[in-house]
Amino acid sequence: MKAHRVLVSQPRPAVVEKSPFYELSQKHKAEIEYMPFIRVVGVSLKEFRSQRVEILAHTAVIFTSRTTVDSFFHICEEARITVPETMKYICQTEAVALYLQKYIVYRKRKISFADGSFTSFIELIIKHKDEKFLLALSEPHKPELPETLAKLKLAVDPVILARTVASELEDVQLTDYGLLALYSPSDVKTLVDKFGTENLPAVAVFGEGTLRAALAAGITVQANAPTPVAPSMAKAVDIYLQKVHKGEEIEPVELVTDTEKEEFIRS
Repeated sequence: MKAHRVLVSQPRPAVVEKSPFYELSQKHKAEIEYMPFIRVVGVSLKEFRSQRVEILAHTAVIFTSRTTVDSFFHICEEARITVPETMKYICQTEAVALYLQKYIVYRKRKISFADGSFTSFIELIIKHKDEKFLLALSEPHKPELPETLAKLKLAVDPVILARTVASELEDVQLTDYGLLALYSPSDVKTLVDKFGTENLPAVAVFGEGTLRAALAAGITVQANAPTPVAPSMAKAVDIYLQKVHKGEEIEPVELVTDTEKEEFIRS
């Protein structure tokens, strides 16, 4: 059935059998295909220099992704900048921190990492509040981090080190699929730019930002995550396929604004 053919806008897992979508495909006899709608590329040296940011004027670099790590050291190599041994690195996750081993010797005294949550990350940065920070960002990015650091009046210079660009999707035939699983607002933008919004398959989205982007584009969303009943995209797709199998009517997803936002900045 076409309804049981799902296109996931993510890279194909290295080990498909360990993907949460594998169990789902076995359960529903569904065909899961992977195709990234976007890719992240490092900026050129010319683009970096146009931002007028001096790397050596900083004592610490804040990283949120491995792509910005690659771009940072590529820029340094191309510009013949020798990063001093005293440079500190503040990372949002342990995975990003460990990735630094590709370029430098890993030493705990100069590499710190949070647990992935926004609160933990802000608290970690505050512990190093006397540093002069370079904030490595991708474009587009969520504004919460640079805005919060600005409100804290820390010495931070944001710099764009990577950009999100659309993938080549000329060989993709959307009519072959019953469901698209989109993970980011950039996925939505690529979908709209390349295929428009008419005659689309059913759409599932992950994250409030992706849902907002889809609804703003006029796309009907029929499954979303994370929610209390669907904490993951795989579970949201599982529930959707169950409803399709039972012939149940599927109500479009509506945006419910959370009026209670967690307070991350301490006085």
